[in-house]
Amino acid sequence: MTAQTSQGPSTTGPLTEGAVLRPVPDDARSTSEAGAFLTWLEEHRGRALDDYDALQRWSVEDLEGFWGAVAEYFGVRFRTPYERVLSSTGVFGAQWFTGSTLNYAEHMVGLLDDPAADADALALLAYSQTREPMRLTWGDLRDQVARARAGLQRLGVGRGDRVVAYLPNVPETLVAFLAAASLGAVWASCAPEFGPRSVVDRFSQVEPAVLLTVPGYVYGTKPVERCGEVAEVVAGLPTLTHVVEVPYWDGALDPASLGAPGGGGPLLVGWDDLLAPPADGPAPLVFDPVPFDHPLYVLFSSGTTGRPKAIVHGHGGILVEHLKNHALHWDLRPGDRLLWFTTTAWMMWNALVSALLTRAVPVMIDGNPLFPDLMAQWRLAAETGATLVGVSPGYVMACRKEGLEPWAEVDLSAVRQIGCAGSPLPLEGFAWLQNGFGPQVLLNVGSGGTDVCTGIVQAGPLQPVVAGQMSGAALGVAAAAFDLDDAPVVGELGELVITAPMPSMPVGFWGDPDGSRYHATYFEDIPGVWRHGDWIRFTATGSCVITGRSDATLNRGGVRLGTADFYAVVEELPEIVDSLVVHLEDPDGGPGDLVLFVVPRDGQGLDDGLRRRVVDALRTNLSPRHVPDSVVGVAAVPRSRTGKKLELPVKRILQGVDPDTVASRDALADPDALAPYVDEAHRRRAGA
Repeated sequence: MTAQTSQGPSTTGPLTEGAVLRPVPDDARSTSEAGAFLTWLEEHRGRALDDYDALQRWSVEDLEGFWGAVAEYFGVRFRTPYERVLSSTGVFGAQWFTGSTLNYAEHMVGLLDDPAADADALALLAYSQTREPMRLTWGDLRDQVARARAGLQRLGVGRGDRVVAYLPNVPETLVAFLAAASLGAVWASCAPEFGPRSVVDRFSQVEPAVLLTVPGYVYGTKPVERCGEVAEVVAGLPTLTHVVEVPYWDGALDPASLGAPGGGGPLLVGWDDLLAPPADGPAPLVFDPVPFDHPLYVLFSSGTTGRPKAIVHGHGGILVEHLKNHALHWDLRPGDRLLWFTTTAWMMWNALVSALLTRAVPVMIDGNPLFPDLMAQWRLAAETGATLVGVSPGYVMACRKEGLEPWAEVDLSAVRQIGCAGSPLPLEGFAWLQNGFGPQVLLNVGSGGTDVCTGIVQAGPLQPVVAGQMSGAALGVAAAAFDLDDAPVVGELGELVITAPMPSMPVGFWGDPDGSRYHATYFEDIPGVWRHGDWIRFTATGSCVITGRSDATLNRGGVRLGTADFYAVVEELPEIVDSLVVHLEDPDGGPGDLVLFVVPRDGQGLDDGLRRRVVDALRTNLSPRHVPDSVVGVAAVPRSRTGKKLELPVKRILQGVDPDTVASRDALADPDALAPYVDEAHRRRAGA
């Protein structure tokens, strides 16, 4: 294997925030998909746009023109033509491509006249620490989706039914998802490392008919058996009629543990039985047309203010958004390879598999991404010929700290773009990546979310890379920073807002028929404007910096954790009466400090035994990511007069902010409740 030769740093001298690390290449318009789109707009729409800034302005000022062009350029197949691209200019309640029908799965594995999806061409690569690598051709993938569709139909699944997966990031998960989508059924997934409580809190909301799961997996070299957890999940989902077992390791589910069918428990079905060819001949690859906003899948929020919100995304919105994002920002083309570690619980899984829309090849990874060492993902990128590699800021900073030079150690010459998301990337991370890989590789640092299932701010081939900053708002995203008076600001921190509708904004929340909970989540604080929950600063040139969350969501290593999940577990322990959790971000991009405060019952002390019981409960019921770095005993949890835990004020106190500026004593149910947290902040600073 020939190692890639770096072209050297693209900057010289001390690196400062705002310095241009990589200007827009002279040939960007002629060599990128975004450039081809600009040319098409001029030739077919008579709209001449000189650069990205002009394209971005047009994309948010003429929403109907832009999104109509996206649908036409990428050949969206409407089974029923749309009457109008956008029926309302309001952010809340906007209706896209009204009257149309289509199917997302058809664009993923259908459209048989597409020459880029030849039956023998590679469609999917999968790597795991549980079994040998797998590769599926387009013919393989289409055949399995067709057979899985027929199998789900035999189980009684039809339009609107819910199919859920307690599965890792493996090909079977994608096959089942596309089969469900082809029927107009609704999909939702959780990673198998989630504890039963987390899974039931999510899946029970959608009342699923079918659950797909595995009996266990291997994480690095550690076998992890999940049969008991599966039984608990099944017991918590009374609407299940069938459980489909995907054989993924040496163990197997015990049908008796899932409830006897005669007693009303779900039937256990094997994956091979689900995919068995129909008796009357080969299963046809068919896609049921559904309305543009018909539910495709449910993504779950992290559960900050109660049970995780069940965020419903529609077929059409995800289709046009991912076509735009993956082609015009990620620059994916037929035959490219997208490698981005994710689990099935993160929206990045949904984004990863959508690479098929551009006829690029998703590289699925299951297991410990750092096994056997930090170079593992870079070696896999070299082995697969990845053209876009996604990494987390924490991983970047760890590689930098260890002195790794992956561009010199393995052949990464196929890489055209490095994606980085999940939390803020420090300035040193920008320098390590861009200077190491050289100017021929685009560093795309971005931020988005489960709420819109895409990027809100990021880079692309027609944008410069700016040290310490994200390049700007994505196409079709009217992003801005608002101050405390709800006015747009430039050059200072404000709330990240979106002032115009996007097709991939949620169809709504499951179980929220009048939209009141959906409205309260995003539109209540600033009427008519989407409030995203991040602090952001835009520069005069459009680049931006996100400094963290403006709400109580925890962000640990790029994975958002909901505070409500913690409280549901911790406060069920008989020794604990109340709790509060905060995450203190690491400015160097590390995992930060997760601090859990607990109020022991009857004023008893917090000894090592109780600490261990708290930690064990979180690890068992939620996941290892939920284990706090420290557990601190306090006399009380500060609350507002309406009973809301004051997580943000506590976090800011621990960060050194004057307590008198973070919360008014008059607003506290107990005016003295913040005193223990002030003491803890002093103790931490004294021990630093």
